[in-house]
Amino acid sequence: MPLVMDSPAGVNLVRSYGAGQIRVDDQVFTRCCVVSPTLLLGDWTLKTPDELGVTEIATIIELAPQIVLVGYRGPQRFAPRSVRRALADRQIALELMELGAACRTYNVLASEGRRVLAVLLP
Repeated sequence: MPLVMDSPAGVNLVRSYGAGQIRVDDQVFTRCCVVSPTLLLGDWTLKTPDELGVTEIATIIELAPQIVLVGYRGPQRFAPRSVRRALADRQIALELMELGAACRTYNVLASEGRRVLAVLLP
């Protein structure tokens, strides 16, 4: 599904998602990617939110977001307790949601200048 919106200069936005891929600006990702307003990390090895672990959380914490969105396809899930605790201890909000909702929410928050980070699993 294409997402079209005016964007502030220099802010990474999700332009479309679907059919096993996510397009952030001019880059297409077919594997898990991490998107923030100023950073793109592609080809993370995650296949499901259940695989979030110490390594991924350490990277996320280093990036110092206020909000972390995890977008995926499939039934509702909850992040492992250790992940929720590690982020909550640093006052970082965590939301797991359907991929489309995560992409749209990320775009709105990034456009507002918020310190948001999205982990997107096509």
